[in-house]
Amino acid sequence: MGEEDYYLELCERPVQFEKANPVNCVFFDEANKQVFAVRSGGATGVVVKGPDDRNPISFRMDDKGEVKCIKFSLENKILAVQRTSKTVVLPEKRSLKLLKSHNLNVNWYMYCPESAVILLSTTVLENVLQPFHFRAGTMSKLPKFEIELPAAPKSTKPSLSERDIAMATIYGQLYVLFLRHHSRTSNSTGAEVVLYHLPREGACKKMHILKLNRTGKFALNVVDNLVVVHHQDTETSVIFDLKLRGEFDGSVTFHHPVLPARSIQPYQIPIAGPAAVTSQSPVPCKLYSSSWIVFQPDIIISASQGYLWNLQVKLEPIVNLLPDKGRLMDFLLQRKECKMVILSVCSQMLSESDRASLPVIATVFDKLNHEYKKYLDAEQSYAMAVEAGQSRSSPLLKRPVRTQAVLDQSDVYTHVLSAFVEKKEMPHKFVIAVLMEYIRSLNQFQIAVQHYLHELVIKTLVQHNLFYMLHQFLQYHVLSDSKPLACLLLSLESFYPPAHQLSLDMLKRLSTANDEIVEVLLSKHQVLAALRFIRGIGGHDNISARKFLDAAKQTEDNMLFYTIFRFFEQRNQRLRGSPNFTPGEHCEEHVAFFKQIFGDQALMRPTTF
Repeated sequence: MGEEDYYLELCERPVQFEKANPVNCVFFDEANKQVFAVRSGGATGVVVKGPDDRNPISFRMDDKGEVKCIKFSLENKILAVQRTSKTVVLPEKRSLKLLKSHNLNVNWYMYCPESAVILLSTTVLENVLQPFHFRAGTMSKLPKFEIELPAAPKSTKPSLSERDIAMATIYGQLYVLFLRHHSRTSNSTGAEVVLYHLPREGACKKMHILKLNRTGKFALNVVDNLVVVHHQDTETSVIFDLKLRGEFDGSVTFHHPVLPARSIQPYQIPIAGPAAVTSQSPVPCKLYSSSWIVFQPDIIISASQGYLWNLQVKLEPIVNLLPDKGRLMDFLLQRKECKMVILSVCSQMLSESDRASLPVIATVFDKLNHEYKKYLDAEQSYAMAVEAGQSRSSPLLKRPVRTQAVLDQSDVYTHVLSAFVEKKEMPHKFVIAVLMEYIRSLNQFQIAVQHYLHELVIKTLVQHNLFYMLHQFLQYHVLSDSKPLACLLLSLESFYPPAHQLSLDMLKRLSTANDEIVEVLLSKHQVLAALRFIRGIGGHDNISARKFLDAAKQTEDNMLFYTIFRFFEQRNQRLRGSPNFTPGEHCEEHVAFFKQIFGDQALMRPTTF
């Protein structure tokens, strides 16, 4: 299996700690994501390391017996050590105050630090769960709920094991995940993960079932809003995405793995030590080891090897494992680091070897522009709220965050379309169809099309002499009116004479000032087009000769300069009876330049009658 096939990997820089052994006990604190290595009950040292800690914390404690649990408070201010089932010791003397108490028979508990919710297992079957939410020093009781246990033989008493429960936030919602080893329905084989949605207010509700289609030992992680299920027996993992369409039976949505099961990418453990020793080849890490312990959301710890990893999703291999482009886009658009992968998918579907059909390309563009439009609408709503002064009265008003899923027109133009139109091997009809499909999609979502996309279409049409198609696109307003587009059309008059009138009609519709049009054309070195335009509207007797001669000289095209110079000589003759320029026109340097290039004899002689 090539590296391009693994879609899960362990992070490059794991937290390394002293391996668990008879004198060194290892503990993990899920709230701070810290590993504690406690040697000899703390007497010979405690070392604390976390994923973001550049400097580990080291200290010693008196050995007062076996340590069952050890944790720091948030920001490492207070240390708490548990040595018996009923006592927690704070090494520094502090006074504690009882804020609230509830009397419950508790079998086991689970805490989710991200959402500050604790889950208590109650009743004989252990399957009635009582959640509490902590916020700003208060504890509120949420409605309790029951986990449906699978049917069990009469000889065994069913019960809910702490090992089969996890809590995680997925797409901003808190879920309780229950690993049910046997389906409740007898006709279905294999385990499944049942997701209960735990809202801040209201009752907990069973929402999703993830079908695993196998039995054995499993472990759960959540990475980038994906539920990852590891299977120890086959040493593979699968991923589920709650946002992808599943099968809804009226109350619950059933999901199947997004991709075929794959192993986590093989990982090499580097050999530590002096340079002479490190020249040895790294040791392969035993994946899916029985000594692995999994914590939420994305942590895998190997106590026997002394490593803590964050699990990561690799998006590039998924592109080739998910052939349905629409489903692939739905999947990628929900991922954190998706932008460059999506752009590469777009380029790939427009390549000669992997060319997609137009309906598929249209689907992809629509999915991109749906996200783009959502962001533009959110930005507009925010701007209107700020303008209305709501930001002061509503502190919850936040500027929308631009995620990597927002691909605007400049992204698609720069990374996909501009390179695509240059491909000589592509049939030009397909190229134009793709450009028009993108413009159609933008129009469908009522997104104003940027002029450079229209320019790309026009340049492609002109390149292939498809003037009849250009005429139709303009006539039926397929290409939206804009000043840059009108100027581009003016510049095409020498190739396609009707472009002049099409351009003038567009400028009239835009109510553009004539001098502004001339300025834009001159800035684009379209000197003849500017002159034709000004003649077309009858304003050529009043224009500045110097401005046009300056622009002509800048093009470094001597014949163009000659043409413009001769035009103004003829104008001077017609208006004043002499071809010479008056001192007020400040054209002396241009007359000198003309003589230098073409000689005195090329100057026009006054005509007399």
